[in-house]
Amino acid sequence: MSLRARRRALPWALLAPGLLVIGGLLLYPLGRVLWLSVQDYGLRELFQGGTNFVGAENYTGLLADPYLWRTALPNTVLFAVVAVGATVVFGTLVALLLATLRPLARTIVISCIMVAWAMPAVSGTYVWVWIFDVDRGIVRQGLEAAGALGPEGFNWFADRLAFYAIVTLNIVHHGFPFVAVTVLAGLLTVPRELYEAALIDGAGAWQRFWNVTVPTLRPVFAVVTILSTIWDFKVFAQVFLMPGGDGANPSVLNFGVWSYQQGIVQTAYGTGAAIAVLLTVMLLAVTLVYLRALFREEELR
Repeated sequence: MSLRARRRALPWALLAPGLLVIGGLLLYPLGRVLWLSVQDYGLRELFQGGTNFVGAENYTGLLADPYLWRTALPNTVLFAVVAVGATVVFGTLVALLLATLRPLARTIVISCIMVAWAMPAVSGTYVWVWIFDVDRGIVRQGLEAAGALGPEGFNWFADRLAFYAIVTLNIVHHGFPFVAVTVLAGLLTVPRELYEAALIDGAGAWQRFWNVTVPTLRPVFAVVTILSTIWDFKVFAQVFLMPGGDGANPSVLNFGVWSYQQGIVQTAYGTGAAIAVLLTVMLLAVTLVYLRALFREEELR
């Protein structure tokens, strides 16, 4: 082997042990889910150890189910679009604010907002459930005091739109610190000469942001958008732990909870695995679209 070939192979040789471990941890569960998704697998097969191969029957059954198109898919996709957009926008606004602070004040604010990022999803969800509690929630008490809500109250968790509005608040509250800190790191690397030149040319604050900040930080925005999309598409605890989100209210289930309901609660492991595979395919498609757009922009530069 030539010296040049050895130099090219050295990084892969150093990465090989880690890649093998990661590949084993990721590929085996993925392969197991794919195998279950093409079987009629229930408690009988689980206890007896047999298999009942049905091919694409689970997938055709799901694609023909109106619940997929009317409930689970809209709940998953529309919620993710709104949550990702709100998280990235709010996180970017916070990053712009942090960039204007002095180092000490910036450190204090970042330490405070990172509490939301460090809070477990279970704890954060129960906080929002308490805020919107039907009987004693802060929101109900405030609306009643303002005269906007009568003594009969309102069950926020029974209404599909209100349910996902609360979930979105939960997700944005938990996810914006990551976006803010990541975008702030990118903002601190933008040469100040670019802003000074734009200011001399008469550009306003919005024009400087749109024509200087956004093009420079486009790779950063792509990364936080892709990661937020992956996280928000596969949201589980924030939906499952809400009143009705465990299956009591079928109109609010997303792909993650629906897969759990089918696979664990109803012991239809094959159907649950097929739902999980469909969710994975959607995530891969969205990620590939983002990456392709990012690489295309890099090639045009």
